[in-house]
Amino acid sequence: MKKLLLICAVLVCFVKANAAIAKRITVAQDGSGDYKTVQEAINAAPDRSNTRTEIFIKTGTYKERIVVPIEKTNITMIGEDVKTTVLTFDNYASKLDTAGKPLGTSRTASFYVYGRGFSAKNITFENSAGPVGQALAIYVAGDEAAFFNCRFLGFQDTIYTNGRGTREFYKDCYIEGTTDFIFGAATAMFDNCDIFCKKGGSYISAASTLDTTKYGYVFTHCHITGSAPDNSFALGRPWRPYAKVVYLFCDLSNVISLAGWDNWRNAENEKTAYYAEYKNTGPGYQPDKRAAWSHQLTDDEAKIYTQSLILNGWEPIKP
Repeated sequence: MKKLLLICAVLVCFVKANAAIAKRITVAQDGSGDYKTVQEAINAAPDRSNTRTEIFIKTGTYKERIVVPIEKTNITMIGEDVKTTVLTFDNYASKLDTAGKPLGTSRTASFYVYGRGFSAKNITFENSAGPVGQALAIYVAGDEAAFFNCRFLGFQDTIYTNGRGTREFYKDCYIEGTTDFIFGAATAMFDNCDIFCKKGGSYISAASTLDTTKYGYVFTHCHITGSAPDNSFALGRPWRPYAKVVYLFCDLSNVISLAGWDNWRNAENEKTAYYAEYKNTGPGYQPDKRAAWSHQLTDDEAKIYTQSLILNGWEPIKP
C-alpha cells in the first residue's frame, strides 16, 4: 500500500509539473528538432497563453534577428549549453537600412522581448558587430522577464532594459560591454552576476528610471571585473534625471573609478539621481572617495532592497 501511495504521489507531481507547460518545442540546425530556426519556434507558440511554452535550443550558432512579439506570452527558452547555444546578429546604430537611413540604437538588437513572462536559461545573447558604437545584444520591453545562467556579449549598449514600469531579473549571468552596456528605464535586479568591463569603455550602467518608479537597477552579490585600465569605469551615469542604481554586497575590482559615479556632464543630475552602495568589497570599493552626491546605505536603508520588494511581489522561477 505504501509503495502504491508513493507511486501515485510521484505521478501527481509529474502531472502538475507538466500541466504548467502547454507545449514543448525543439530547435536544431541539423533538422533533428521541430524547427531549424529560433524564430520559427517562437512563431509556433500559442498567442496570449496563460500556460508556458518551452523551447529547447540545441547547440549551435543561430544568426537570426529574433523577436518575441507582445502576443507570445509565457515563453521559456532553454539552451543545451550556455557557451555553445548562441543567438547572434550584427546590426549597429550607424548601419543603413534599406531606405538609406541609419538604424539607430533601438533597431540594432539581435533579440527582442515584448511578450510578458519570458524566461531563458543557458543561452548566449550576442551582438557580433564589434566596437562600432551602439549595438544591442538584447532589447527587453516585456514585464516579468527572467534570465538564468545566460551570457550577454557586446560592446556599447549590450542590454537595453526598455520596459517602462516593467520588471526584469538576471541570476548567475555574465554581462560584458564597454559604454552604458546596461541601460534603460525598467526595474532590473542582477543577482550573483559577473559584470565584465571591456577595454575602451567607461560606464557600466545608464539608467533612465522614471521619477515614479521606486527601484531602478539593483546589483546584489555581483562580481565586477574587466580588461579596462584601473580606475577607468564608473558604476553608472544617469541617461535621464531620476536614475536609480544601487550595488549591495558586490565585489568591485580596481577597474572601478574612485568617484564611482558620473553625472553625465550635468550637475543638475546630482539633485535627482539616486546612486548608492552597501557593504561592497574589493579594491574598487572606496566609500570615502565616492562622489559626494552618492550614498552609502545604513543598515535600515538597505532593508528595502529585498527581491520581493524590488520586483513588487513577482517571484521568478528558474526553468
